[in-house]
Amino acid sequence: MEEKTAMEIAANCILPGTAKGRVLSTRQAISFWGCVDPLSGNISDKRHELFGESISGRILAFPFGKGSSTGSLMLLELLRLNLAPAAIINIRTEPLLATGPVVGKHFYGKTFPILTVDESDFDHLKTVRPAEVVSNQNGSFVRIW
Repeated sequence: MEEKTAMEIAANCILPGTAKGRVLSTRQAISFWGCVDPLSGNISDKRHELFGESISGRILAFPFGKGSSTGSLMLLELLRLNLAPAAIINIRTEPLLATGPVVGKHFYGKTFPILTVDESDFDHLKTVRPAEVVSNQNGSFVRIW
């Protein structure tokens, strides 16, 4: 049986943690206010290429967020309902995006890692294969199988 080799992508830690899941990737920005249904965890914006896809338990890769500060409240609600992504990977992470998981840790004891990768590495995330995310101050990476 042929053994698959894992690809490892260097990353930067925004919020620490580890996660495993299937990658869900897009080159389109995501607004958690109006683009994600907090009661189902599905992309609800019909104009988005991931329309209908569930972000729950997935390693969600998108270049950057868009929208208002209310998006962090949507992430908080997704955490409360156990519908949040397992991790988020961006090229650029806005501070407001990280607020939901930070507050979720204090309110519900739930959070998830957020990492950034170089733009040149981002397209390697265009896969549905399983991946592992490790995010910490000593070294962060995404490993894709």
